[in-house]
Amino acid sequence: MSANIPTYDDIIIAANKIEGEAIKTPLMRWNILDEVTGCRVFVKPENLQRTGSFKFRGAFNAISSLSDEERSKGILASSSGNHAQGVGEVAKIFGCNATIIMPADAPTMKVDRTKAKGAKVVLYNRQTEDREAVLKRIADESGAIIVHPYNNSRVIAGQGTVGLEIAQDMNALGIKPDHAIICTGGGGLTAGAALSINHHFPDSRIYSVEPEGFDDYKRSLESGGIETNNQTSGSICDAILTPNPGSIGFEINKQLLHSGLVVTDEEALLAVKFAFEELKLVVEPGGAVALAAALKYSKKWQGETIALVISGGNIDPDVFLKAIN
Repeated sequence: MSANIPTYDDIIIAANKIEGEAIKTPLMRWNILDEVTGCRVFVKPENLQRTGSFKFRGAFNAISSLSDEERSKGILASSSGNHAQGVGEVAKIFGCNATIIMPADAPTMKVDRTKAKGAKVVLYNRQTEDREAVLKRIADESGAIIVHPYNNSRVIAGQGTVGLEIAQDMNALGIKPDHAIICTGGGGLTAGAALSINHHFPDSRIYSVEPEGFDDYKRSLESGGIETNNQTSGSICDAILTPNPGSIGFEINKQLLHSGLVVTDEEALLAVKFAFEELKLVVEPGGAVALAAALKYSKKWQGETIALVISGGNIDPDVFLKAIN
C-alpha cells in the first residue's frame, strides 16, 4: 500500500482474505434489460451479498487485518446502515465488540439488523451534528479502533473485490465492458472497483452515480478537488448520502473515472420497481442508482456493453411499497 493509497495488488490480497466468508455474487444478464436499454448489460447483484450489501467485503478485510490486541479494544464505525451491518457481522465472527454511529433517520430495518448483530448503536442527528466529531469523541473515550466506511485503504481494497470479480467473469466470457457504472457515496466501492476494472480493461469508461442534489463526486471530478454537499439528508437514497468524497478514494477516482452521472429519486425508485418486477431482485434506492443510470443514459451507448453494480438490497417495506406503487 503506497502512501496509504491501495493498489490492485492490495485487492488481490483482500480477495484471498475474504474467500470463504464473502459470497462470490454472480454476474447476471437479462434479455429484458438488454431490450430496454439497447445494450448488453451485465449486473453484479451485491444485494445478494452477506448482510445484503457489498459492505461486508471491506469490513471483513479491514477487521481481519487488525491484530488480536487491536480487535480487543472494540471496533467503532459510522454508517447509515449497510456498513453498520457489515461491521456488526464481522465483529461477531471475530468475537469483538462493535459500536456503530448511525443517523437518527436511518431506515428502521437497518438499525434493527445492526443491533441484531450484537453491535451497540449510537444515534445522532445528521442535520445538526457532525458525524466525524461524534465518532472522534467516542473513539477518544473508548479507545476503540475506527473502521471508516469508505476512507480506509483496507476497506477500499475489500470493496475492490467486487470489480475484480466482474473483471474475472467478463474475461472468462471473452467480453470487454465499454462502460462500468458504480453506485457512489463516499467513493470506496467506486475506487476499489475502478482499480480492478481499469487493471483488466484500461479502455473501459468508469462512472460514479449519485442522487440529484448530492452530486459531490461528480462536481469533485469536474473541479479536480473535493467538493461538499450543502445538505446531508433529503434523498431517498440514504445508503449513499455522504458530505463529500473520501480523500483516499478520490486520489484513485480522479485518475480513473471518466465522469459522474446523476439520477433523481424518482428514477432510483423506478429502478427499484424494474429490478423487482423484471429481474426478480429486491434492491434499495441507493443500491439501484447504477441500474437507474443504465436505464437513463443507455440511449448514448446503443449496442455497447455495460457492467453495473447493484450495491445493496436493505430496503424498508414502506419504501419498497412506494417504489412498487
